[in-house]
Amino acid sequence: MLNHRTDLPAGFLDARAGELAGLLGGPTLIELPGERQPPLFVSILMHGNEDVGLGAIQRVLRGYCDRPLPRALMLLVGNVAAAAGGVRRREGQPDYNRVWPGTLDHVGTAEARTMAEVHERVIARGAFAAIDLHNNSGRNPFYSVICERTPEVIALATRFARRAVLFRGVPGTQTASFAGRIPAMTAECGKPGSSAHEDAAARFVADVLASGTLSPGPPDGALDLYHTLGVVRVRPEVSLSFAGEAADLVLESDIDRLNFLPIRAGQVLGRARQPMPLTMIDEAGRDVADEFFAVEDGELRLARAVTLAMLTGDPRIVRQDCLGYLMERLETA
Repeated sequence: MLNHRTDLPAGFLDARAGELAGLLGGPTLIELPGERQPPLFVSILMHGNEDVGLGAIQRVLRGYCDRPLPRALMLLVGNVAAAAGGVRRREGQPDYNRVWPGTLDHVGTAEARTMAEVHERVIARGAFAAIDLHNNSGRNPFYSVICERTPEVIALATRFARRAVLFRGVPGTQTASFAGRIPAMTAECGKPGSSAHEDAAARFVADVLASGTLSPGPPDGALDLYHTLGVVRVRPEVSLSFAGEAADLVLESDIDRLNFLPIRAGQVLGRARQPMPLTMIDEAGRDVADEFFAVEDGELRLARAVTLAMLTGDPRIVRQDCLGYLMERLETA
């Protein structure tokens, strides 16, 4: 299932995400030489409708058309089939960012075998760092997702944005699979379709690619560091609406306005016809929704003061992934 290349196919630097299935044929690992070793590993299009990584890497590579890269590059181009349809994943596919080593739900699938092959190759080459480039489906500032708080990982995150989220609670994510092996992070680059977001992601990748070391820069106090308390999902049997139509759960259409804001207990998020329409799975795998949400007089409210992140108003994304995350702010040194 995985294709390997040691060069860029003709037309790659100008291709749109939807054209890559025809250009590459499937998930493809491209290994390019550079002046330094070990290589930087960058992954793009783990979700087919999140094309910021493609725009970013095209910008970076265009800058080196007539000269060698400053560091070798391993580039994984992921779910090109989903990209052809402009969707996160195709029906019947597992999420490409839930099938990496450590996955619980997708063991033995073709996609898990593919990512295990990539993972083994990245580890064997002793990669300098791993960067997974993503968009958000809701309004969010730029931020990193990290799974460990080592100086190298903090230094990597600080190069990208002033906000970082420490989270270990979703098995099978790429960043989690590399934790303890190489410095790894997910770069969340805002909503898709923005040239400015692609430019910012390109500057970040170019900076890391040109770096000789990941020696600690600013202390982690330079980060607004959050810890994820849990991932929030709508129960499968609960009907959902963002547009005001009658449903078991009717959420505010602009709910993503609350992302990365500290929210007090009692905040109304929508209306509910069930005692608890949500699940919230913490890092230990427990459903703690009743600790953080309450339904009172038909209103879904926060039961505790928290910070919200990655809330989306896209019902398809809610069903395929989640509604969002709840976080707490961490003290930093």
